[in-house]
Amino acid sequence: MKSARRTPAARNDHWPPPRLRGVRVLVVDDDPDERDFLVAMLGAAAAEVRSASGTAEALATLARWWPSVLLSDIGMQGGDGYTLINAVRTMPRGQPQQLPAAAVTGHVAPEDKLRALRAGYQAHLAKPVDPDRLIAVVADLARPSPGQTAPSA
Repeated sequence: MKSARRTPAARNDHWPPPRLRGVRVLVVDDDPDERDFLVAMLGAAAAEVRSASGTAEALATLARWWPSVLLSDIGMQGGDGYTLINAVRTMPRGQPQQLPAAAVTGHVAPEDKLRALRAGYQAHLAKPVDPDRLIAVVADLARPSPGQTAPSA
């Protein structure tokens, strides 16, 4: 799904506040414009961001760099977001099932949201993504639950 060209420069100089300082985010999307937009928005909020163009690249990245939050498109070539979240949830790395994840997708019907949540995502964001909502969801997902510890990188 191609998105309209959006840039952080379209916002005022005070957006967003650096709410994501110390948060590591892996963005997975096969659409380069959408991926670049998400990376720019998260970077503007002070997150440390890496990106991947698909499932295989994302899994290779996870083998050497562990994020605080995973953001993934659902409909991608060569392995969809369901394949990715299933692979993450079954990785033999500490307790990877605790990696907070959000589906960022054009699949927005109620049954699509339910399927994403059942597959293992904790949140579902509809494209085009509202930047304020994106930052809020990532900040919320990055907050550890009581008693939860993040796996080391």
